[in-house]
Amino acid sequence: MPLVRIAELEIDPKQIGSYRALLAEEIEASVRVEPGVLFLHAVAVKGTPEKVRVIECYADRAAYEAHLTTPHFLKYKTASMVRSLRLIETDPIALQAKSGAISN
Repeated sequence: MPLVRIAELEIDPKQIGSYRALLAEEIEASVRVEPGVLFLHAVAVKGTPEKVRVIECYADRAAYEAHLTTPHFLKYKTASMVRSLRLIETDPIALQAKSGAISN
């Protein structure tokens, strides 16, 4: 069963640009090099760029635990731009995506 969670973050408004660049780098590396990272999608709440939501999907708990030890994640995690973080555990119902359909 895949592990899916939602991260609700509040970012220091003065550091939005730097945070977005670091997050994009972390997501790209995670999806590219980690077979257990099925998808990572980051969005900002419309009109409030400091409120970021990341939807994460891992093949299983072991893939998630492995992700937490990677250099790209540790670089992202140690950045001091995040004012608050709330992780929401989920029970997946239906997960579908078109391969390569969304990219920046």
